[in-house]
Amino acid sequence: MKYFIIVGAAVLAIFAVVLIIIFSTKAAAPAQSGSYTHISQETAKEMMQKNDGHIVVDVRRQDEFESGHIPGAVCIPNESISTQKPKELPDFDQIILVYCRSGRRSKEASQKLYEMGYRNVYEFGGILDWTGEITKQKTPEPTPVLVVDTGKKKFYATLEDNSSAKALIEKLSAEPLTLDMSDYGGFEKVASLPYSLPRNDTKITTSPGDIILYNGNSITVYYGENTWSFTRLARIGNVSKSDLLEALGPGSATVSFYLEWSE
Repeated sequence: MKYFIIVGAAVLAIFAVVLIIIFSTKAAAPAQSGSYTHISQETAKEMMQKNDGHIVVDVRRQDEFESGHIPGAVCIPNESISTQKPKELPDFDQIILVYCRSGRRSKEASQKLYEMGYRNVYEFGGILDWTGEITKQKTPEPTPVLVVDTGKKKFYATLEDNSSAKALIEKLSAEPLTLDMSDYGGFEKVASLPYSLPRNDTKITTSPGDIILYNGNSITVYYGENTWSFTRLARIGNVSKSDLLEALGPGSATVSFYLEWSE
């Protein structure tokens, strides 16, 4: 009898030790799986509808992103993700929804983000399988800039938004213009145009840098002040009277007008 009591006690002790090991193992198990979470694109769409501060991350290259991306997504190329926290992702607890083209780069990027410390990373494959809305980045239209070249110096003028400036752009797009300009009134260089431009005359007080259309057939570069009714074609910014006089020189000056295009 005493023998059975001893054996029973030993069995209970072993059982207790096993229970302690099991529970301690469960308690020590990490809360996270050690990786990001893969979700379906349908689940991703549902998550995008929530107002929970989530962010959608496109990990393709910038040129791929501009060719078409999920609305509201930000571009953080997979190749740019290393060990430094991306500036677009300041919060380690933010919900991050990641995609790429086919699903390969999104998996790589998601794992890197998780290992960096982000704990709510959800990867949902590639845009090739996306059936939701896609938006394309609009390529900015090139903007014409009027170049005023005195031979000594080039000045860059912002063109006005009127029919006179548009007509000048059309003319200069076909052929640059070189004119012999002369002083007039102690405040401008003036020359006749080989063609007429539409007029949008208003009363203006000029300042150094104004490019003016006078009577529809003369162009002037102002280095001083004058008040009259005429049309502003363009304006050279951040230029002084002395800058212009130094470049234009006294008496007549040969000045070329042409366009450069800026995005």
